[in-house]
Amino acid sequence: MQEGKFTHKRQRSQDPGSPAQILRHAADLKSFSRRSFLIGAGFSSALAADMLFTRQVQEERRITKILTVGDDYADSTYPNASWILFPGFKTGWEEAVWILNSIRGSLRQRGQLAAVGYSNLGLEVSDVVDAVLAHINERKLNELYFYGHSFGGMLATEVASRLRERNGIGVKMILLDSSPFSKYDILDQSWFDGVVFLYESGFQVPTVLRGGYELGERVVNKHERTWGQVWDQTLEQISPIAPSSVLIQSESDYIYHFDGTRFTDMLGDTKIAFIGNPRDDTVNYETARAGWARTFPLNIASTGYRTDGARPTHASPQWNPFVYNPIIEELENELFPLPRAGSRVVFY
Repeated sequence: MQEGKFTHKRQRSQDPGSPAQILRHAADLKSFSRRSFLIGAGFSSALAADMLFTRQVQEERRITKILTVGDDYADSTYPNASWILFPGFKTGWEEAVWILNSIRGSLRQRGQLAAVGYSNLGLEVSDVVDAVLAHINERKLNELYFYGHSFGGMLATEVASRLRERNGIGVKMILLDSSPFSKYDILDQSWFDGVVFLYESGFQVPTVLRGGYELGERVVNKHERTWGQVWDQTLEQISPIAPSSVLIQSESDYIYHFDGTRFTDMLGDTKIAFIGNPRDDTVNYETARAGWARTFPLNIASTGYRTDGARPTHASPQWNPFVYNPIIEELENELFPLPRAGSRVVFY
């Protein structure tokens, strides 16, 4: 009799509709809901923050901007002189700053450090000239040194000619780092031609497609990078902080139509120095060097410095500062010796 009562009571407590089960279910639901809410809220907050960051980055990079790297020595010693880096093809704002920091040991011996951050809306030479001019006026600069990183050398040459022609501002030196003189110096024409064709036809290359190509390109040239670098660099190219497809297409278009002969007599006393690597697998070292020397005979000051040992072989100061810093320093001392060379301090 007692056993039957106990069994009956236990069955009632296991009944889904019993008060005990309802209370237990409510407690479990409360605990589960709290966890779900906290996890969901945390995920939503992270997503919202990421979207906000992406939106801010994309909004900021709609304009061409001069990026500066502070250096106490350069800022105090050369208050009216500056290097301005013109980044190369597919080089974003962060990598431009990285380049400056990598070779600051040599650059800081003649001026402050700045770089052009290209607009993601596309490359417009007039916008670059305006940004550089505003930076010159703001800092009251009277000595300018341009560093042309790969294709940036083409752009630096045109900007220098425009500044002299329109504003009477001279550039003391243009350092060309593996800069092609024309499209014919580019070794791989296949992707280059296709991008230009699509751009001039009004078609924008989707980011995913570009990211896939970036990955394939780096895998083919795996000997120059570790797998970690291949993966990291590919992700960088499709991240919110990477150069947009429109910018890359417009840069390709600029290279495709660049004609250096337009600026032959427009650089005044600006000195040009070309450095590069005979093993360069992106730009033909010999034809590029010859093109610059042939077209600017009155400006070319040096073509003999080589970045042997650098990897990747093409325009890579950010990866090889110990190759680039001594070369830049020697060029500075050769072309623009300091009044008291014996007191020069070398910072690496």
